[in-house]
Amino acid sequence: MRRFDPDPRLQLSSPWTRRDWLAATALFLTTAGFVLWQNARVAVTWDLSYLLDSSQRLALGQVPYRDFPFVHPPLTFLLQAAILRLTGRVYFHHVLYAAAAGGFATVLTWRLALGILESRVPRVGVTDVRMPWVRILGPGFAGFPSTSWLLSLLLTAPLTVLGIYSIYPHPIYDCDCILFVLVALLLLQRLEASEHPSLLAGALAGGALVLPLFFKQNIGLPFLLASLAAITMLLLLPSCEPTVATRRTALVAVLCGALAALLAAALLLHWTVGLHHYIYWTMHFAAQRRLPGMGEMLSVYAEPALRWELPAVAVALLLLRGSDLWWRWLAFVLLAAPFLWTLRLMLVHTDIDDRADDLLALWPLLLLLAAAFAVVSTARALWLGSLTLRTLLPFVLLATILGTMLSQQLWGSTYAIWPLLVLLLAFMAAGLEELDPLRVPALAAIASATLLLCGGLYAVSLERLAYAHVFYTDIADGSLQRSTTPALRGMATPGPYLPAFDQLLRFAAAEIPPNDGLLLLPGEDPFYFATGRTPRFPVLLFDNTTDPYSPEEIAALVRANNIRWLIVKRDLQLQADPMPQREATLRLLAPQFTLYRRLDNYDVYRRPNAIDSGSK
Repeated sequence: MRRFDPDPRLQLSSPWTRRDWLAATALFLTTAGFVLWQNARVAVTWDLSYLLDSSQRLALGQVPYRDFPFVHPPLTFLLQAAILRLTGRVYFHHVLYAAAAGGFATVLTWRLALGILESRVPRVGVTDVRMPWVRILGPGFAGFPSTSWLLSLLLTAPLTVLGIYSIYPHPIYDCDCILFVLVALLLLQRLEASEHPSLLAGALAGGALVLPLFFKQNIGLPFLLASLAAITMLLLLPSCEPTVATRRTALVAVLCGALAALLAAALLLHWTVGLHHYIYWTMHFAAQRRLPGMGEMLSVYAEPALRWELPAVAVALLLLRGSDLWWRWLAFVLLAAPFLWTLRLMLVHTDIDDRADDLLALWPLLLLLAAAFAVVSTARALWLGSLTLRTLLPFVLLATILGTMLSQQLWGSTYAIWPLLVLLLAFMAAGLEELDPLRVPALAAIASATLLLCGGLYAVSLERLAYAHVFYTDIADGSLQRSTTPALRGMATPGPYLPAFDQLLRFAAAEIPPNDGLLLLPGEDPFYFATGRTPRFPVLLFDNTTDPYSPEEIAALVRANNIRWLIVKRDLQLQADPMPQREATLRLLAPQFTLYRRLDNYDVYRRPNAIDSGSK
């Protein structure tokens, strides 16, 4: 039988076919539609308050880091501020952004997975036996997609319900950061696939590596460092690819582009907010408040199921080295067992917490397997003198994933990084295809079905949002309520929270002068976005991550900023009070304020001796 060795560079650079456009459109629309549906039934006002109110103050020209504490990089908030400036204060426009970004990220992941599978290195002397119709009709037969195309589509399909904005549906920095990680990876992949890469393409790819750092520091920094380390390794090892001088020059251009982007960002921060202010709030202060211990990071690898899953997979990989058909089928069963076990647990367990744990338990196994595949693949490439960026990609992905988990570990941090797991699965599928190409599509189908079914249930159940009262059964009046405020039109969530917030907004419009300073505790609602008022207190959201002030400092800042109104929310949408020193703060503020009005869910206090704003 004729051996078929496609040129991966030609495949990666070929124009899209009608089939490609149909697949991309289906992935985009399905993912975006799911994000829109999620937003239509839930709104976590705590997170939306931080996003929308912070974007509002940036749109008004207030300067973070220098003039008020701000612990996150600016790009997500600047993007939302730009939407706000261009289209006005309309909540649904930000929802549309999340839907479009989610759909775009799924399509990017599909193309990256396709590139990984198409650029695999075939084993010498192995006949191409991919799928029955390929063996019968030939790999170039018109109308039949290649194995790589089908595998990439299979592996990416779960992202329609596990995409960057499918689990947590509101605009947020983690999701935006992963989107731009995918953009940077695609630029690098295209650069490596090009026969004659240009210096400009290399510089643009290098600049794209820096962008994620200014969306989320614990994701962007590991990604940047790992990517630069991989490129430097390729340049320093003379026996490795790329051996063509133009490609080596392009990699130098990537490094230069990254350094130029870093320098430009540092100068811009220095001239606008002060580089030392930025580094203090986003690095030093954020690390003090959020960085976990090593024990917490390693605890995810104590998953009991690993005791049988790792030996089963190890035995399967050994069996694949043999040629006996029955041993290969046994290897297939062992490799599929962790996914089938997860499917079984989904049917056995009825509690959504247990089902979420069962799905997330796949992460430690797949990360360990990907690390093992990466080490073996890299060692082999070093031996053959064929090391490429594609070979080192798993290390970049693993570093990015582990950096993401520095924030909230496995349970809290994985909501936006499922695309990175799909890319690791594509890398492992490419490695397995060299050993057993006939059964890899079936294994990919089982993995895809597991992630699609269990992941879909996980996203639909809103288990990741369990830190807030978003379950209909957890609230006395659990019916879906919608905001009637024009700026918040389209916002909906179970419970009495939005009607009570609308009441507060009507009260503020009628009785609080627009230039008066306010302090809202704990700041759970997007008050400034909804009203268009200018924030006059340094902190808008009071929790351990964003609030650097003690109760005494808050009381002093109230006087210094001439805060006339104190609004305290009684029944929070959050499950737990995020402000550990709330009572102490209220005790210190009590002598300055008197109760003015008691609304359905808010106590409104007025400071009688404050300087009058002079406008109403």
